[in-house]
Amino acid sequence: MFIYLLLAVITVAVWYVHRKYSFWADRGVPFVKPRFPFGNIQGIGRRMHSSQLMTKFYNELKPSGRSFGGIYFFTNPVALALDLDFVKSVLVRDFGYFHDRGVYYNEKDDPISGHLFNIEGTKWTNLRKKLVPTFSSGKMKQMCPTIVSVGDRFRECLERICSVADGGEEVEMKELLARFTTDVIGTCAFGIDCNSLNDPNAEFLRMGRKVFEVPRGRILKFFFMASFKEFSRRIHIKGTAEDVSAFFFKVVRETIEYREKNNVQRNDFMNLLMQLKNSGQLDDSGDEVVGKLSLNEVVAQAFVFFLGGFETSSTTMSYCLHELSLNPEIQQRARECVLEAVQKHGGLTYEALMDMPYIDQCINESLRKYPPGANLIRQVSRDYRVPGTDVIFPKGMNVMIPVYAIHHDPEHYPDPERYDPDRFAAERQENRTPFTFLPFGEGPRICIAQRFGMLEARIGLSVLLMNFAFSRCSKTSVPLVISSRHAVLTPEGGLWLKVEKLKA
Repeated sequence: MFIYLLLAVITVAVWYVHRKYSFWADRGVPFVKPRFPFGNIQGIGRRMHSSQLMTKFYNELKPSGRSFGGIYFFTNPVALALDLDFVKSVLVRDFGYFHDRGVYYNEKDDPISGHLFNIEGTKWTNLRKKLVPTFSSGKMKQMCPTIVSVGDRFRECLERICSVADGGEEVEMKELLARFTTDVIGTCAFGIDCNSLNDPNAEFLRMGRKVFEVPRGRILKFFFMASFKEFSRRIHIKGTAEDVSAFFFKVVRETIEYREKNNVQRNDFMNLLMQLKNSGQLDDSGDEVVGKLSLNEVVAQAFVFFLGGFETSSTTMSYCLHELSLNPEIQQRARECVLEAVQKHGGLTYEALMDMPYIDQCINESLRKYPPGANLIRQVSRDYRVPGTDVIFPKGMNVMIPVYAIHHDPEHYPDPERYDPDRFAAERQENRTPFTFLPFGEGPRICIAQRFGMLEARIGLSVLLMNFAFSRCSKTSVPLVISSRHAVLTPEGGLWLKVEKLKA
């Protein structure tokens, strides 16, 4: 009886897996053949980054001429976008069907995960409405002097490093830029001097590294949680490490208590979050009341502000410096753009930073070639019939938009591996095909902190280019190797450059 029962269980399991893996074939959709139990993601975190794997699938499926192809995360079918009009439908035109990212979060067991990037439905709509004013151009202008002051400390730190060698010093810039962005976001989000530029072991920096550098098993855990969200919540899986969560709760709670007790007012995100927590409106928003934030919501938003400002800006600046070091003519043109704006506006002011078109072109070309968010995921909120087809995406299915693959498609960007900031010159921007440039996403769920990230990158690059020259060294990796252990697109082994102090 036991043998018969075992055979029956095995037969049912095989039938179930076969049925799950026939989803795309039954609908006549071209797909990548899956392998049990991981489906098509068995290489992620071990052999390649998710951006590289999705690009491989994109290139395999695109010749079919279909607007999307099929892949599998474990046994769950996922639609891979191949056509820009389909991308537009998912991100904008039919947003009502795709308003959620499908990212796992668990507010009950892991309250810090309930931040704007993760949450869904009307809760996301209401929270975004509350937070949008904190990223207005006026708020960015207020924070600008604070970021510039951190930039001055960054310059002093790099000058100390370069002073030991008259002919230039080989510097690992990715780590140094991460310390700069840690101090920026620590100051702007928490009002705290993290001091990571002087202390590479600062706790804020250590926590940031821990979130983004993950072993292969944890990467698969993230895909598992995203694929089986309700089951993961029932068994109380947490996406955030205990010590990371405890650290940020402690920092935010102590910061709020100190400011309220001593009536401290600062031009930073924490001050804005406190206004929303206490009164449900910003002091300069007139009579508009958007609703109060709970302490858990304040901590979660401060946490995601830190993550966004810490990693994506530092990697973007790293890649930009790498490309400028390989292209000295472009580097000099970028430097002249900075110096001209600074002279015109009497210093590194907000107005000067907004008047550096070629720096923006360099940043955008870096974001094209190395998008930090290499893939976008959207979840189907109710059954969706794909326009022009008989295929219906069932509620709960995920759609993957391969940003890295689109940015490297020669149909959209000829010679895509060449670094060419002139792709983003004003006249060419006007003629660019929509949805071929998606570093911040697009549509209602576009990155809320886009302005802040660009301001941070402009300041960091301006300070560096005004004071230092960058070139390749013996440790510079060409071409760069992408780490498979990071969620965000990150160079393996860091980013080494020769740095020389410019003569006054």
